[in-house]
Amino acid sequence: MFVAHWITVLWDVWLALWLLAAFTSKRTVQRQSQNSRLAQAALMVFGFYLIFGPVRWIPASGLKRAIFAADDTTAWIGLALVAAGMLFSFWARAVIGRNWSGTVTLKENHELVKRGPYRLVRHPIYTGLLAAAAGTAVIYLRPMGFVGVLVIAVSFWYKLRTEERFMVQQFGEEYEQYRMQVRALIPFVL
Repeated sequence: MFVAHWITVLWDVWLALWLLAAFTSKRTVQRQSQNSRLAQAALMVFGFYLIFGPVRWIPASGLKRAIFAADDTTAWIGLALVAAGMLFSFWARAVIGRNWSGTVTLKENHELVKRGPYRLVRHPIYTGLLAAAAGTAVIYLRPMGFVGVLVIAVSFWYKLRTEERFMVQQFGEEYEQYRMQVRALIPFVL
């Protein structure tokens, strides 16, 4: 499937650029516990495995078979969601700049960023990645892929709750006000 190839290319490019950008972050002064990080990472990896992986331990049930036959329309919708989600996450990563980290941290001279995509949602990188994961699930149309998106959403919810505690600790009332004005993941909804 032509579109499936481009999904893989997009995810590979995203990962390579994301890893390169990790070298530009400020020095960390506080980090989430290792157990918290491992739990969140395990959920995320499991979710992506459900979307992409050949899940052999699931019986040949309806979870592995496509909900209905994929066609060009669903393929292009999925590709558009992946591309839009990745672009949104890149935009958020560019705006947050050197304050970014792959784990929940406080950086030296940490700034509370409220511009760009952070005006729409408090965690736009997670929003973008969830859209990209959902788009990937749409490409393959397997129920286990949609379960994977839900598992990834749970991992992000777990991570953002830890992150929000750090932000309240660092920015106090300013962050509380921001939290009241801007939704966590989906504008005007959640």
